[in-house]
Amino acid sequence: MARHIVASAFLSLDGVMQAPGGPTEDPTGGFDQGGWVFSVWDEGVEATLGTLFAGDYDLLLGRRTYDIFAAYWPYAEGDNAPMRDAFNAANKYVLTRGDRPLDWENSHRVSSVEDVAALKAGDGPKMIIQGSSTLYPALLAAGLIDELITMTYPVIIGAGKRIFGEGTPVAALTMTDHRVTAKGTVIASYAPGGALPPYPSEAPIPIISERELARQARIEAGSW
Repeated sequence: MARHIVASAFLSLDGVMQAPGGPTEDPTGGFDQGGWVFSVWDEGVEATLGTLFAGDYDLLLGRRTYDIFAAYWPYAEGDNAPMRDAFNAANKYVLTRGDRPLDWENSHRVSSVEDVAALKAGDGPKMIIQGSSTLYPALLAAGLIDELITMTYPVIIGAGKRIFGEGTPVAALTMTDHRVTAKGTVIASYAPGGALPPYPSEAPIPIISERELARQARIEAGSW
């Protein structure tokens, strides 16, 4: 039976998912809003995370997210100790083209999307993607993500890495669950919905006025 790949992400309202965990987590590109999630933390998200990380699972991560996790979770204490132990025990599959060592216990290098497909086709628990913005375009294009969970906070960051970057395919999604927390975070779950339907025949027919023809001409000339 094929394994499920569940992807989840903390997002700002404008789609930024960079450096939610702390100020120094990922300053790539001069990003200076690191730790933004904790400045607007919503306790209502915790139930979703509890369900997501319940039971057995493996992690599927990009190299940078792996580095962030590996530098933090093995050393976590106190209330984070149960998650530390679970992450230490989980297999961690790292999709990377590089050859730098993967020193965290139970870590495995994955070289291509085809390798991810082979893992998905095999036996084992669900695989969870947390963060790892670089994974989404290729895995969505390959049809490998079974569930996408977005936790969108009511905050605008303005600049940063987006969840759907270059190479993201055109596709439809089907919402399978949603709720809004007391603080206004929108938690939504999606399943693949197939191809985006074409412009429907019953939709309004565009009015081709002289002004519209002139507008189209400006578009064609690159002057609109």
